Amino acid sequence: MADAAAGPRTAPVPSSDGKATDGRVADGRTRDRVAQLLLERGAATAAELGAQLGLSPAAIRKHLDAMLADQLVEVRETPRRGPRGRGRPAKAFVLTAAAREGFPHFYDGIATAALRWIAEHGGAQAVDAFAAAQVSALEERCRTAMLEAGDDPIARAEALAEALTAEGYAANATTIASGGQLCQHHCPVAHVAAEFPQLCDAETAVISRLIGTHVQRLATIAHGDGVCTTHIPAPQCVPVATTVRNG
Repeated sequence: MADAAAGPRTAPVPSSDGKATDGRVADGRTRDRVAQLLLERGAATAAELGAQLGLSPAAIRKHLDAMLADQLVEVRETPRRGPRGRGRPAKAFVLTAAAREGFPHFYDGIATAALRWIAEHGGAQAVDAFAAAQVSALEERCRTAMLEAGDDPIARAEALAEALTAEGYAANATTIASGGQLCQHHCPVAHVAAEFPQLCDAETAVISRLIGTHVQRLATIAHGDGVCTTHIPAPQCVPVATTVRNG
């Protein structure tokens, strides 16, 4: 298992025979160490990083140039301390927001702890209310995106899939014999919803309201399925009244 604190990884580049080159692997590990140092220090010059890692100025600059090209670090000028000297201000390197996203986060743990606290102090109804409030903004954004979808539930499911994809859910809608299916291939709260299915229930209620018909959840990522799948029944055919003439 990889060290969780190692930071963002640089993918090794395959050689012509399909195997990763040792040099690229070593470069990736060095850049992981550079990223870890910048995370701990906040900012550091090339000289400081090289001294910490035992690398020559040329070697550390090679790694920093590669990280600049990948938008993992950015340069900031640092004010000089003491008597003002000649030359340019020292340049310090800091991690970009994209690089910081490569490090472990603990949002799921905090969210789960918060919901446990709500359940303990407010009961199940408070958790339900929290879940409904969490998806209310998503519902309004999707509703706005579906203004031209019409009234057909299947057409609305297709429009909703596009809206959810724009929100990061990687969704798509398909037509099946009994109606349609809305599939979401990503769930941003899957780990939390595994303990608190109220989040899934609130999302299902939103889907039902947006599509305009009763829907049924068939599978969820939170419960170990590969995809969140929601069934949308086909519109019921209303029989046309006929008049029978006698003789």
